[in-house]
Amino acid sequence: MAANRRRPIALAAACATAVTLGATALAATSASAAEVPLTGYELTWGIKESYRNYVTGMAAGAFTPEGGATQAKDNGVFTFVNGAGSYDSEAHTVALGFEGSLNIVSKPHGFELALSDVQFDSKKATVTADVTKAGTTQQDVPLAEVTVNRTMTDMATKLTKEAGDVFGSSAYSGAAGDPLTVLEKKTESPDPTPSDSTTPPTTPSTTPSTTPSTTPPVTPSTTPPGSPSTSQTSEPTEAPSKGDILYGTLGWGVKQSFRTYVVDGVAKGKITVSGGAEQASGNGTFTFPDATGTYDTDADTLKASFKGSVNFKGHEDNGSYGLDLTLSDLKAEIDGGSGKLTADVDSLGEKSADVTLAELKPKSADLTAEDDVITLDDVTTTLTEAGAKAFGGFYQAGAELDPVDVAVALSEDAELPDPDPTSSSSSGTGGSTGGTTGGTTGGAGTTGSTSGGVTGGLASTGSDVPVGALGTAAAAAVAAGAGVVFAVRRRRTTNPVTDAAQA
Repeated sequence: MAANRRRPIALAAACATAVTLGATALAATSASAAEVPLTGYELTWGIKESYRNYVTGMAAGAFTPEGGATQAKDNGVFTFVNGAGSYDSEAHTVALGFEGSLNIVSKPHGFELALSDVQFDSKKATVTADVTKAGTTQQDVPLAEVTVNRTMTDMATKLTKEAGDVFGSSAYSGAAGDPLTVLEKKTESPDPTPSDSTTPPTTPSTTPSTTPSTTPPVTPSTTPPGSPSTSQTSEPTEAPSKGDILYGTLGWGVKQSFRTYVVDGVAKGKITVSGGAEQASGNGTFTFPDATGTYDTDADTLKASFKGSVNFKGHEDNGSYGLDLTLSDLKAEIDGGSGKLTADVDSLGEKSADVTLAELKPKSADLTAEDDVITLDDVTTTLTEAGAKAFGGFYQAGAELDPVDVAVALSEDAELPDPDPTSSSSSGTGGSTGGTTGGTTGGAGTTGSTSGGVTGGLASTGSDVPVGALGTAAAAAVAAGAGVVFAVRRRRTTNPVTDAAQA
């Protein structure tokens, strides 16, 4: 596609001249505004890792950087170059615009868009870009709110409502984006480096959340002394400590954002349950019935299989679907404080049996029965590598899925808890609560700034100068008292239609 370039080439020259003048030419000038020109910056941001995986995975699409922009290897983060703008030494804020554009295309899922003229404004605490769809460009669309820090590295981002419209799913609105880094370009800064620096913040935040839930259950020394009174009163019915499961249910929603994407998002599809499975109203969770298997409360093990299936279908094109995924024959296996959830997977006609979709972490490692029913509520469910492949890369391995609820009966007269009195046998193309339809093929993001006036001062005190973030040239100009007033925002002609992206 033709890059939408409107940034004056003279910008760099003007910046260099202003810095060279320094204190010599400006010493006699009473500076009403202390703005110092900046050049040679790079902005690194991955938008959102799960979105990149969706585009190159399930959507079978591609990212194509142009105009100097690059992408790190292994579907990594993006870097936009030649950032120029100014630093306000009084307010300690930075405003920069960057060169390079990014084309995002998926023919199977029918979307094509481009991001260009990426800008970062620490005062407004936003990152914006011009968004081109179907030959029409909307300028300065706010894509994310940024939690600005003094070094401008690994800054947390939150995607905006407009980003949800741009990237095709209301589930992205308000979601955490990838960390964002703005730095003066170093001679040795290779492209893959930002990828390594932005990935770790996501991994640690996931790992600690699962570790605490694993540690507390390991308290067998405390549980057995108090447990006999409970298990003695609840198990005298007739059920032995081990045996066959007579019946039971498994409740699971897969992942709420995925259900929303299929029914209310760009997929414009439907969810259908069959074989006895049910779905709660309002595009809710699923219940799989008729459990069979075995249990052993002494060994704290349970193996249960469930009937019923669920089908996710979307991205229809003349009767064929870009998304057609069926999960059936679900099995839950628990052994103490861990376990796994498996299913038969049929994706676009390709079938795989007993795929381990997720790892399970019960609240307790101790498996007990009450009134001849073993109940496991809100079991933490974490996507595996095999599960990520089953979902076409829509989510990355390690992502937290909806929790699992298991209830199995150990005797004929045992009563299971009611999973959901408002369940239905199928779900159509509507009915999800919340979320506006965000079409990558339809609605474009609106222009304007996000609400809220978060100030993004880079310095911790009024007199601090972020030398590390600004670079030596700009810092020297500030130290010399250069009161250069520099126009960051380039004047642009109002032309809503630019060269459309070509396939």
